[in-house]
Amino acid sequence: MTDLHPEASPGAAPGSLPFADPDGQPYVRRPDPALAAYAQSFLDAVGDLPTYRPTVGCVIPAYNEAETIAAVLDSLLHQTRLPDVIHVIVNNSTDATVEIASHYAGPHTRMTATGEQSTAVYVHDIGENPDKKVGALNYGYQLVEHMDYLLGVDGDTTPEPDALEHLVDEIASDHRIGGISAIYSIDDSALEGVKSKFLVAGQRAQFAAFNMQNLLRGRNMAVLGGQFSIFSTDALRQVLISSHQQTPWVRDSEVEDSLLSLQIKSAGYLTKISARSRAHVGGMTTLRALDAQQVKWNYGAIELMWPGQRGDTQGQPFHPNLRLRWFEHVSMLINVVTRAMFLLLLLGALQISAYEFSPLWLIPPMVATLLNLRVARSMLVANRRDYLFALLVFPAEIYMWVRIGHFLRAWAKFFGRQRTDNWAAQARAERGKGFSWIYPYLSLVFIVVVAAAIWYQLPIPTRSDVLAVGWPILGVITVLQTAWMSLKCLRRYQGYKA
Repeated sequence: MTDLHPEASPGAAPGSLPFADPDGQPYVRRPDPALAAYAQSFLDAVGDLPTYRPTVGCVIPAYNEAETIAAVLDSLLHQTRLPDVIHVIVNNSTDATVEIASHYAGPHTRMTATGEQSTAVYVHDIGENPDKKVGALNYGYQLVEHMDYLLGVDGDTTPEPDALEHLVDEIASDHRIGGISAIYSIDDSALEGVKSKFLVAGQRAQFAAFNMQNLLRGRNMAVLGGQFSIFSTDALRQVLISSHQQTPWVRDSEVEDSLLSLQIKSAGYLTKISARSRAHVGGMTTLRALDAQQVKWNYGAIELMWPGQRGDTQGQPFHPNLRLRWFEHVSMLINVVTRAMFLLLLLGALQISAYEFSPLWLIPPMVATLLNLRVARSMLVANRRDYLFALLVFPAEIYMWVRIGHFLRAWAKFFGRQRTDNWAAQARAERGKGFSWIYPYLSLVFIVVVAAAIWYQLPIPTRSDVLAVGWPILGVITVLQTAWMSLKCLRRYQGYKA
């Protein structure tokens, strides 16, 4: 019951007293103390109700990951937001991956800043699996498809402690998002040998440049890399319907994560890169292993980009997720042309003593060095090796020649219609087997020898005419390339760190 008390009513209009006592004083309502106490207890009870916590199922496809699987599981079990379940899917392995992972099997509970959290680790050895990583991922999907999100983690990827928390917060904040990838880098703290340090420094710069490009494009991610990405299971189910597939990942493509990313985008969802979630992936420490990995990536991207049908893979050249891939391949083609022309023209000019040094030719490498330095500075954790890689010029230039070799070999395989198992080739390369990585450099020597043989058959006036035409063409291409690099140097990074 509410009491009425005579008090001045500040909001009442003059001469208007709808509730007044016999003396003309207005009544105002004063709440009953019992009602106020009930309201407070009701609000306290509502506040104590549990909020909805999205469920996350983690899937780790593991192939001969005995050296790294313990670190991966340790990093997942020390997350500020634990996955609700962790499934390690061991496939085709011949090492101690199962034995090591089995030590982690069972329930795990830990106290975090938000309270006590629990998870459980399951280890599945599916034996020989012809679909390799794709088969392991699809096996894991069947185990977690009833959950809200699927977290895919490679068997050599260690996330930062808050990586999963950031991914869940971001994907849960917008139902349009079908998947989010972490920012990837490579931990180079335990490397030994000059070659491995050089190769990993190049990969760190390559990852940083790629990450920054995606961050500055509205955080739109063309490829949700399988290293550490979270997917909406609703989006994956929509992919199954729209693509007439029984499983989200298919063996048709050499880059299963790129194809799935395209399908998620085509299903009407967004594919993003996180601004805060970070994970460290395994780097390639030999030329053989790096070549196999990069050729597989490039070959798979070409299949997706090229118009028409290649086997069961339909090329989608105008797909929005492939625009950055086209730009990357066109840029690599320009790098091939400028370096090949410069090398051949320089050798030709030296042969007839017609070379004259111009300081203007120092401008392109200087601008390239500034751009490489900006890439190093964009890293969240850049070390002395990253800065030396950028400032010494030659390491970055040598690594570019290495990437050119991968680029040319991938396109040669594509146009040669070689249907090889690039997954198996990468596995062999990581074991130290195979010599395919050396083919581009043998081809370069062959081209130089053939060009020299043709050059020596030309009369001197013709050689001069070739140089007179070639140098200006190279100059125009180099000026345009340098201008583009200059614009990239001036581009603001909007506070992002790669």
